[in-house]
Formats: sequence, C-alpha cells, structure tokens
Amino acid sequence: MGSGRTLRKKSHTRPIKSQGEKRRRTKVQRARLVKFGMDEAVVKKMQPEDVRVLVQRPVKVKRIVAAMPVDGVAPAKAVKYAKTAKAAKTAEAAAAPAAVKVAKKKVAAPAAKKAAAPAVKKVAKKAAAKAE
Repeated sequence: MGSGRTLRKKSHTRPIKSQGEKRRRTKVQRARLVKFGMDEAVVKKMQPEDVRVLVQRPVKVKRIVAAMPVDGVAPAKAVKYAKTAKAAKTAEAAAAPAAVKVAKKKVAAPAAKKAAAPAVKKVAKKAAAKAE
C-alpha cells in the first residue's frame, strides 16, 4: 500500500463541500417531503435536520400525512367488529405459542432507528399543532 502521489494531490483528494450545494440538497429534500403529501408551509418552517430525518423514512411521513386532519375533519377509521366466543378462544390458543417465539427473537433495535424515532415524533407533533 503506497502513500504516494494520490494523497498529496490536495484538490483531488477531498473536495470541499460548498454552501451552494448544501442549499440545493436541502431544497431537493424539502421538495420530496411536499411530494409525499406534507403541507408546503409546514415543510418550509422545519429545521434542516428534521427534514433530513423525515426524508429517510418516507413510509412514516405518509402515515403522518394520513393521520393529519384535512380541513378540520379527522380521517375515517375502520370499524372493528367484535369476535365471537369461539373465534376468541382459538385466537388466544394460537397467540400463546407465538408470544413465546416473539419473546425469544426479541433483538435490540439499531442505534440509528432509536435516534430517528424522537425526531419523527417531534416533527409530527409540531405539524399537528400547526394544523389546529
């Protein structure tokens, strides 16, 4: 492994990130959130870090947008029907072995997911407050 000319050519080794490129990236990320269905005014007021976190999780953004009320009217929820006694017993019997398997397979979530969750909740809470 030589440490020759490649590492001495400073301009070619690590290009400096420009502010123009940073603004362009931020603009593109905000446009993506608007395409996902978020309100443009809400996205415009968000911090760049929050925008970056939400762009990484498009499914969560779509869930947030679906849960937000449109013109003051909450979205309709599916009606859950009561189970019969026989169906409830069979469901309990089937769930017991599955619960044991799930308990054994439980694995700690990666640190990135843990770090992203509070930011997504924070942004969703701000968006809900702005909508009201």
